[in-house]
Amino acid sequence: MTTIERPEIISEVFGDPADPSLLLIMGAMASMLWWPEALCRNLADAGLFVIRYDNRDTGRSTKYPPGKPPYTFDDMADDAMRVLDSHGLQSAHLVGMSAGGMIAQLVALKRPSRVISLTVISSSPIGMDTSHLPGTTAAYSEHSAEGAKVDWSNHDQVVDFIVRDARAIAGAAHPFDEARARAFVEQDYARSGGFESATNHFLLKGGDAWKGRLREMTAPLLVIHGTADPIFPVEHGEALAEAVAGAKIVPIEGGGHELHPGDWTVISAAIVAHTRAIEAAWVGS
Repeated sequence: MTTIERPEIISEVFGDPADPSLLLIMGAMASMLWWPEALCRNLADAGLFVIRYDNRDTGRSTKYPPGKPPYTFDDMADDAMRVLDSHGLQSAHLVGMSAGGMIAQLVALKRPSRVISLTVISSSPIGMDTSHLPGTTAAYSEHSAEGAKVDWSNHDQVVDFIVRDARAIAGAAHPFDEARARAFVEQDYARSGGFESATNHFLLKGGDAWKGRLREMTAPLLVIHGTADPIFPVEHGEALAEAVAGAKIVPIEGGGHELHPGDWTVISAAIVAHTRAIEAAWVGS
């Protein structure tokens, strides 16, 4: 049996360690930079100790040969707990975006004692049959198929495609700023050393042990979901909220599959209110 060494997972913190901890888990192919620094600082200024990190195969964390990921979806959930360990934290509030929202759900099911509360943004329920829900839009599916033609070792092709992807996932509420998007993608590409290994995320398996068990989740759940999300239409967020007792949903009107600066006020306020309510309940118990 081949032994795989534990990966190095790079993280960054904002705020006072004495404040309630908030762990941010990003989605497929996305480094920690996709949690915008200004948003992280907003959350920290609101009284949270914010931690963001690079998933395996992204940013400055350990990378593996493209097409051969020696890890599973479950391993990525364990990585989140290892990040908490690295900061000496027994538990935290979790926020997951897209595939990161699925990782966060898995963590909440596997290790409920370590999850104070859960916020899931622009994601879909894990372990549930979602075939009856609206699927990815035809326009986004057509765009996504173009990814198979990209030479992921070619800087120009990759940057152009990711910028087009940023446009494709944008919602209807705000104009798309291509110059801003391109500058960000270039920054992420340079820091990560390219995105070729990050394509491994689309090959991952795992989480099968939790099929049909979402209703067992005990973490207080908040769902935040754009009403114009082209990857996971808002019905996915609604289904997740319906599956977990006591869950609440905050719709982002016209929002896409993104963390647009124009929506940060609503997103931050919802996360802060959710975590404060749970912290207040802890103090009062």
